[in-house]
Amino acid sequence: MDDALPAVYRGTLLHFLRDPGRDDDPDAWELFEDGALAIGSDGRVRWAGDWSALPDRHRARVVDYRGRLIVPGFVDTHIHYSQYDMIASFGAQLQDWLQEYVFPVERKFGDRDYAERISGLFLDALTACGTTTAGVYPTVHSVSVDAFFAQARARGMRMVCGKVLMDKQPDAPEFLSDAGVPQAEEQTRRLIERWHKTDRLTYAITPRFAPSSSDEQLAMAGRLLREFPDIAMQTHLAESRPETASVLARFTNARSYLDVYDRAGLVGARSVFAHSVHIDDQDRSRLAAAGAGIAFCPTSNLFLGSGLFDFAAARSAGIRVGLGTDCGAGTSYSMLRTLNEAYKVIMLKESTKPESRRTTLSALRGFYLATLGGAEALHLDDHIGNFRPGKEADFVVLDWTATPILTHRTEIARDFPELLFAQMILGDDRSIEATYVLGHRAYSRT
Repeated sequence: MDDALPAVYRGTLLHFLRDPGRDDDPDAWELFEDGALAIGSDGRVRWAGDWSALPDRHRARVVDYRGRLIVPGFVDTHIHYSQYDMIASFGAQLQDWLQEYVFPVERKFGDRDYAERISGLFLDALTACGTTTAGVYPTVHSVSVDAFFAQARARGMRMVCGKVLMDKQPDAPEFLSDAGVPQAEEQTRRLIERWHKTDRLTYAITPRFAPSSSDEQLAMAGRLLREFPDIAMQTHLAESRPETASVLARFTNARSYLDVYDRAGLVGARSVFAHSVHIDDQDRSRLAAAGAGIAFCPTSNLFLGSGLFDFAAARSAGIRVGLGTDCGAGTSYSMLRTLNEAYKVIMLKESTKPESRRTTLSALRGFYLATLGGAEALHLDDHIGNFRPGKEADFVVLDWTATPILTHRTEIARDFPELLFAQMILGDDRSIEATYVLGHRAYSRT
């Protein structure tokens, strides 16, 4: 087979050891212009470095990607597989958009056959865009979780997912609500037992957002998180101003939207909060102290007019931040397209600050966010995110010349950061030549 292991992949290698920061710390990343990535028969990285220094003990069948860029697989920290059908539905404010488009589509996922079909299409879309790991939202239906995890397991992918919890009307319509807290807890327990740590799968407690859960359901979610400390937790936080105002109107004793989750025991080291646009410094300090992550979702925040995420403030506070496409409010499954929009969001947000304090998103920091940064936000960096020996060999091969304009821009680039920035701004799914999962090719453009 052409993807038989062990193997050595030859090409330009780039990976990150930590956040390069606003100054592109040269010790935070490694670039091997003529590099070798050696993968063992178990699908893990054995060695990465200059081709000329490849040890004899790691020599194996060579796959030649010279003239291409090899980076770790992209990590999407926030996405809804259940919204595959309604991406690019005409815009509206968050609450109206949910009621008009999202909830009617999610109703279909009570059908196992439908959920299986959409799961397959969704995962194919991810691998075609170079995404190998994601924090995924299904629906309230247990079968939507079973279908997704079964498809991900069959592909050998590292995925995070868990049954959506919602039982509070009107934000949880009757046709998409848990019958009660005991039933939701029982279903969740069965799903944890069935899927958590099965192969490369991680279960996530998933309250949709505070408005759609009763106080009792939020408390149940926190109780399960304490009982199973190695599972994840994912939810939405302060995406729009009207949503945030509605939360504070309901939870009158809470200091902030985040405080609602904190009181329920949902703010912890394995918690990931999508959006977090309308939070303050006290919230950021709490997230950082807990070791929690934020999923920065620029395309959906722009599409729904939710606001501009303060990336610089989050990173300055020490919060783990990854990128999320948030499809279907997001407008592309491509992490390259998402980086393009992240750059613009940060530029707009920083334009309101004194010039001496402004931050931009360099290409190096952007690719860190799309790889190791996302892995750190999901607390999966022990397994994925870079090419350290022993890591799981999920990686992407990028074509510098995927389009005529990229070809021209590549030819005149003065240095590697400029070349990488062109890929970040001009690249999309056409740039993905191949995607590998555990060293096996999961997608090929040709």
